Amino acid sequence: MDRFLLEDFANHLTFERQLAKNTVSAYTSDVESFLEYCDAAETDPVEAEPSFLDQYNYQLRVVQGLEPASVFRKMEALKSFYRFLMIEQKIKEDPTRFLKSPKLTQKIPEQLTREEMNRLLSFPAKTLAELRTVTIIELLYAAGLRVSELINLRLENVDTDEGWVLAFGKGGKQRFVPIHPAACERLKDYLAAREAHFIGKEVGSEVFLNKNGQKISRVSVWKDLADLGRKANISQPLHPHLFRHTFASHLLQGGADLRSLQEMLGHANLTTTQIYTHLDVTDLKNKHKKYHPRG
Repeated sequence: MDRFLLEDFANHLTFERQLAKNTVSAYTSDVESFLEYCDAAETDPVEAEPSFLDQYNYQLRVVQGLEPASVFRKMEALKSFYRFLMIEQKIKEDPTRFLKSPKLTQKIPEQLTREEMNRLLSFPAKTLAELRTVTIIELLYAAGLRVSELINLRLENVDTDEGWVLAFGKGGKQRFVPIHPAACERLKDYLAAREAHFIGKEVGSEVFLNKNGQKISRVSVWKDLADLGRKANISQPLHPHLFRHTFASHLLQGGADLRSLQEMLGHANLTTTQIYTHLDVTDLKNKHKKYHPRG
């Protein structure tokens, strides 16, 4: 196996395509497995024909019995790899041009109802930890942040007077996201309580800190959300991405356009945003009844 080629591919994904660290790691691992398959088949990957890639696809689907989502990702990694070889002029034709990835069942994202969101946002926080969790919920719902963007959010990246946050997304890409006045007021209350609690101590510059004054961890956010959800009698388990889904769905149901939502979510491709174009069936029926002449 050509380790140098694999390393060059990883650098291409990291520095040229600026993909997220986890994506780079996954694609590199997938291509490494493919290169090992090539070695076992005594086939140079640079000279691989489309039929050879079809055999590899069959190996993954039938012989190894991988789930469609896993096969899909591995095929996407291969396509990226051969596009890289084209750029490097190591091949003249892309053998993946006819390669078919398995169709994935598009799952409609779960979301919370407006009543559930109101119940969470009106939860009577009695401790700094509870206030922090309610503020996290407010911000996740107000800006549609990913959990990685939330825990890395620094004080200088928040403007509660103008009403925006600066989020650093996948691949280090940054975007400004507006937040409404209620979220700004919640943030101000939390930051005032945070300052009073840690007065005279050296603490991290992130917005959300743990009890030791350091950046809160991803695991702590998940745990705190789950705990508060139980206290607020929310039936489904809470997790950070649920609020991102809820943010997107509620905005679309309120009349937001896809392009604006794409920018706020930080999606590179509009097709990723289109998964949120579903509407709650009950809401759809109510609107039909309200606006149809014979409703």
